[in-house]
Amino acid sequence: MDKKNALRAGALAAGTTLMMLLMSSPASALTRDDGDDPGPGLSVIETLGLFVVAPIVLYLVIHGLVMIGDKKHKQKDTTSSNINTKAQAEAEAEAKAGSKA
Repeated sequence: MDKKNALRAGALAAGTTLMMLLMSSPASALTRDDGDDPGPGLSVIETLGLFVVAPIVLYLVIHGLVMIGDKKHKQKDTTSSNINTKAQAEAEAEAKAGSKA
């Protein structure tokens, strides 16, 4: 039964790929369509700025905003920051006892 499903999935994937290739052939045509009015091309610097620098800058801005929000969240968190383990509680008790003596 598994071979039959695998064969069916393979045939479906092959058929879909073939149809996509056949339907996309006009996209690589060298002749212009009626009403086609392409603008001027981008320079190398413009291309690098648009497709390399801009996404990196956007990532860094989003990352920075998330980090700022995370730091504010940690300061307001009262549920997990006031929980001490037994070792921490004993160490704090010894430190208080040592400072009083």
